[in-house]
Amino acid sequence: MVDNPDNVITKVKLDKYFSVTVEALGIAEKSVNPVSNDDALIILDMVKRYVSDAKFFRDDKGDWVNAFAALNYAHGWLDTGSKLGIFLVDDDRLFVVK
Repeated sequence: MVDNPDNVITKVKLDKYFSVTVEALGIAEKSVNPVSNDDALIILDMVKRYVSDAKFFRDDKGDWVNAFAALNYAHGWLDTGSKLGIFLVDDDRLFVVK
């Protein structure tokens, strides 16, 4: 059986997900809805922790599967914040937007 490239976590794919998530994090940090500041701080903290975990899995453990999973969790938090209006963003390339 030949692996389907879409079902393999390659360096290129992992690097892309790191780039997209870190870019979205930077935008979210600058786009906090003032009325949701407390919620935003919680979400941003979780995102940073998951990105840190992803770096640990990738760099220290060589575990790309868990690195990829951690990035997906991180980005899920960002998407939740954008969908709920905690982050005032409109970039549908990086976020789920209303």
